Amino acid sequence: MQARMIKPPRRRRGNGFVRFMLTVMFITAAVAAGYWVWLNYIPNTEMKVPEYGYTNPVVYQGDLLEGQAILEGQQIKLPLELLQEVFADKLPIRYEADSESIIMTTGDRVLHMKTEALTATLNQKPFELAFAAEKQDDQIYIPLTPVEELSGLTADLAEATGIVTLLMPGQAVQRGQAVMEDVTAIREEPTIRAAIVEKVKGGDGVRIWGEAEGWYRVQGPAGHLGYADKSDIIFTGVEEAEAPKQEEPFIAWKVLGEKINLTWEAVYSRQPDTSKIGDMPGVNVVSPTWMELVEGDGTIRMKGDKNYVAWAHNRGMQVWGLFANGFDPDLTTEALQSYTTRSRMVKQLLSYAKLYNLQGINIDFENVYTRDKENLVQFVREFTPLAHEQNLVVSIDVTPKSNSEMWSVFLDRAALGQTVDYMMLMAYDEHWGSSPVAGSVASLPWVERSVTRILEEDGVPPRKLLLGLPLYTRIWTETKQKDGTVKVTSKAIGMEAAEELIREKKLKPVFQPDTGQNYVEYKEDGALNRIWLEDETSMAARIALVRKYDLGGVASWQRSFQKPAIWSTIEEGLNKRP
Repeated sequence: MQARMIKPPRRRRGNGFVRFMLTVMFITAAVAAGYWVWLNYIPNTEMKVPEYGYTNPVVYQGDLLEGQAILEGQQIKLPLELLQEVFADKLPIRYEADSESIIMTTGDRVLHMKTEALTATLNQKPFELAFAAEKQDDQIYIPLTPVEELSGLTADLAEATGIVTLLMPGQAVQRGQAVMEDVTAIREEPTIRAAIVEKVKGGDGVRIWGEAEGWYRVQGPAGHLGYADKSDIIFTGVEEAEAPKQEEPFIAWKVLGEKINLTWEAVYSRQPDTSKIGDMPGVNVVSPTWMELVEGDGTIRMKGDKNYVAWAHNRGMQVWGLFANGFDPDLTTEALQSYTTRSRMVKQLLSYAKLYNLQGINIDFENVYTRDKENLVQFVREFTPLAHEQNLVVSIDVTPKSNSEMWSVFLDRAALGQTVDYMMLMAYDEHWGSSPVAGSVASLPWVERSVTRILEEDGVPPRKLLLGLPLYTRIWTETKQKDGTVKVTSKAIGMEAAEELIREKKLKPVFQPDTGQNYVEYKEDGALNRIWLEDETSMAARIALVRKYDLGGVASWQRSFQKPAIWSTIEEGLNKRP
């Protein structure tokens, strides 16, 4: 009989595996829970000194700026580029390397200083500095004192760390206070696991620059920036830097509710005979073209006439002398490129205005290189405060916006509009004298687009904008050539000449809705002559635009092209009430 083999019982592995997995999961959960507790309830006690890379870092509006301050005793000096970033257009600061000049301009003051010099000028009068601007490692450093004088900018130096905090005048910064009995931690990031950059004792103050993820973004007494738990800080008040004392604002036009009605007086080789100038009802400003740039060093030629001024004043009109650049781009570049040459122009303009008893200066720079855009703005910024000191109105002539480099692009209308009292929009020469095609000098839709672009794109206040009116038109002559092409020529004529031609040739004007003007044409010597008329119809339509956009008034080019009746049309239109 064969013996039977008995097999040992199988070991059951299922329960052990389950127990193993449960143990692993328990340990994992315990570790995760411990990590969560560690992450959320156990603060990091590590202290970390921030590495700024600068001896005297600069903080503005709760952010660390690029660049550092330097100290001369207790005087803080700030880098030029840093100040330019902080101020943008609020306090234009310009440096000219050739003369090592630093120029700061506000609405009523112009400060000029040089590096390494304690002598300066404020509105061209001597101004002593306690500390000089200096140059270090190709960087210009400007002492805070004159900047504070002009702008009200203040700086707070944390002596323990050398951190400089800048505050703008009128800037409100929330202040807070640490409430912990021991210390409040300011951390690198808005979490208790972030390293501590500064400890604040209970009762000590902090600046609160904002919030992030339930934490306050703060700046401690030592100047370090970081984050503090909201429960550790209470509000205590608002810190606000005082604004510098400002002069009373200059009032350019003191006749409340009256719009400006200016006409230019073109003066060429001889002065106008005022005895032959008829009544001009409504005109309250005349602007004779008397002053012209003639040398690159800033020399200005003056063709003033005191008799003309007396005549205008006797009629109750102001006189705003026009200053032109002679339409010479190279001469203009030379005269605008340095503080010395610009200052020479400023001094002459002020002297001529005083000598001839002018009430304003009208700047007419045309045919200018685009590279001189900033230099022209700088000249106007340096001239305007000094002109206002002398109670002079400052205005500038601008063309409608176009892609023309020399006649339009060089004009920074937005920056100029912030500085001048008035901007004359020369809304004419839509089709200029040498235009290859005939057309209106200033069609109504084109004029309106020109106005709205400057108001909307450049932010020029409507009250500052004067609409330029053409008192002339052009006779366009189209002559067919042998090769089939048409040659176009033109001749400018005044209003009375146009009316005389219409009478002589017995023409009947036809209104064109697309231009908002009356139009005539006639054939002569085999050529077609075309005229888009400037008359009461076109003028009334433009004055309606002045009322529609509530502009500051009008400026007409030029007085001798007028016909007597047109002044009443302009006056009635400007004074018309809705």
